[in-house]
Amino acid sequence: MPDTAHPRSIRSFVTRAGRTTAAQQRALETLWPKYGLDYRDEPLALAALFGRDAPCTLEIGFGNGANLVALAHAHPERDYLGVEVHRPGVGRLLLALEEAGLTNVRVVCHDAVEVLGRQIAAGSLAEILILFPDPWPKKRHHKRRLVQSAFVALAERALAAGGVLRLATDWEPYALEMLACLSAAPGLRNLAADGGFAARPAERIPTRFELRGTRLGHQVWDLAFARSP
Repeated sequence: MPDTAHPRSIRSFVTRAGRTTAAQQRALETLWPKYGLDYRDEPLALAALFGRDAPCTLEIGFGNGANLVALAHAHPERDYLGVEVHRPGVGRLLLALEEAGLTNVRVVCHDAVEVLGRQIAAGSLAEILILFPDPWPKKRHHKRRLVQSAFVALAERALAAGGVLRLATDWEPYALEMLACLSAAPGLRNLAADGGFAARPAERIPTRFELRGTRLGHQVWDLAFARSP
């Protein structure tokens, strides 16, 4: 896969130095072999990975993993792949997966652009979730925003026909930029009847970032685009 998305000198994230608790560290050491996937520069065989052929959702930047756990619990007939670079959040998700006894989730702790471009086979995903990505509000940092045309092309490639890319943000300028970027993608169609923003999915639990935005009085904008047949 050519390196067309986000030159590797420009990251859409910064590695936060959040404290990893003792329990999270133990989870990273003991539960990673059960749920974790080491990054490799080759496509994943999802059916072999999960031991079945089922629709697969990729959540990029799952934070503490609460939404991912809730979805996996509510939809045992589906498989879920979570990508997150921050180890405390990964450790917390591993603990939650073990406590809930979930078997339909796997985790990658790596840059999502590289995972999407190199580890996800074309047409293999039923859904991609990107909830409250860093808006990088300062103009000089806009180049770090995840949702740009090259990234959207990677997402489009990874989705099966009819597969859906869902996004949410509480930063209006970024919402408008994402809407324009997705609307310009030739292989995607807006699922909103008016060609604008989508209704909030009822099954999405409020993330930590969404709750913080709500406390600050921020509105939330959702987007849903399907890959055309």
